[in-house]
Amino acid sequence: KILLINNFLIGMSKEMINDLSNFGFGTQIRKSPFYDATVRWGAKGFSTYNHMYIPRDFGNPEENFWNLVNEAILCDVAVERQVQIKGPDASKFVQMMTPRDLSKMQVGQCKYVILTNQDGGILNDPVLLKVDENCYWFSLADSDVLFWAQGLSVNSDYDVDISEPDVSPLQLQGPKSRDIAIKLFGDSIVDLKYFWFERFRLDDINLLVSRTGWSSELGYEIFLLDSSQGDELYERIMQTGKSMGLKPGHTSTIRRVEGGMLSYHADMDINTNPIELGMDRLIDLDKDFNFIGKTALETISKNGVSQKHIGIEIFCDPMNGPNTKFWNILNNEEKVIGKVTSAVYSPRLKKNIALAMILTEYSLIGTEIIIDQGSTKSNAIVVDKPFYDPKKALAKS
Repeated sequence: KILLINNFLIGMSKEMINDLSNFGFGTQIRKSPFYDATVRWGAKGFSTYNHMYIPRDFGNPEENFWNLVNEAILCDVAVERQVQIKGPDASKFVQMMTPRDLSKMQVGQCKYVILTNQDGGILNDPVLLKVDENCYWFSLADSDVLFWAQGLSVNSDYDVDISEPDVSPLQLQGPKSRDIAIKLFGDSIVDLKYFWFERFRLDDINLLVSRTGWSSELGYEIFLLDSSQGDELYERIMQTGKSMGLKPGHTSTIRRVEGGMLSYHADMDINTNPIELGMDRLIDLDKDFNFIGKTALETISKNGVSQKHIGIEIFCDPMNGPNTKFWNILNNEEKVIGKVTSAVYSPRLKKNIALAMILTEYSLIGTEIIIDQGSTKSNAIVVDKPFYDPKKALAKS
């Protein structure tokens, strides 16, 4: 009887795995408006991000990488949930949340920003969109900024309304994304500048389209403004771009590590400050506006940091996928001096490349170190990052 029950459960598990339309952990993990479409187009596996499912497997991740860098991919990134700050004091409130000077930000502009707490720790690194004169969206990394913002509002005198709007982004990324976008939206899309957005319409589908994306490649983010039209939008884009080389895909760990793009909870968290990450350009300490964490960051800037985020090259056989845990970094005496935060094999560079946090005295380019991968140890060296296209000429093209 036990054997029969086990066989039954094994059979049910296989059936459930093969039927992703019924896949789920319950309603506490949300499915995006594009979920059914991604399954239909071949999504084989998901992870969670911002309490939502995100497609992470359309087959071979190396093939996904080559699709991205040679052609174009469409990614469901509705997990980049939006926090809307709206009202007469929206500009003042948003400025209070970030160290980056927003005084010259215009409607239609996007900015990459850091959100810090009172200790200077990073709470999130969203893209900020100025949607209207008194309305902003934080397009989030993986943390609960909605709660943070509402908590700040309750304890302030700012006249703002804070909510999560019905907005769900897709990412159209890769060298052929502009040609596909022209076919979708017309020639005017060519005039859209890097880190700016415009409103567009596909038949009865209202959209906001920005020249942004988490890929280090030329690309667009397409913000759907009515979740009920998610399936229709995904299908429309895929059918339009299919003959032009567009493939369904997912955000590429290979490409984002090549580009030195940081991932929240991996490369930074609430215990990391932006100075350690070399994000000084995003911290305007000398300006006359105040923000949460300013005093702490002034002190850190004055005293210096004990650790820095670096790039490294690991000398071992090609890694079979990215690291799934932090690896210790050792010096020649095998003392722990840091940790590898993100590591992957780049088939283009034919190298194992990684991002890491290390004690400042070991952060100089050319420093030789040892990586403890658990079952084995490998030699490594500190190198410049980003590893490819350091000036982001592709993304800005």
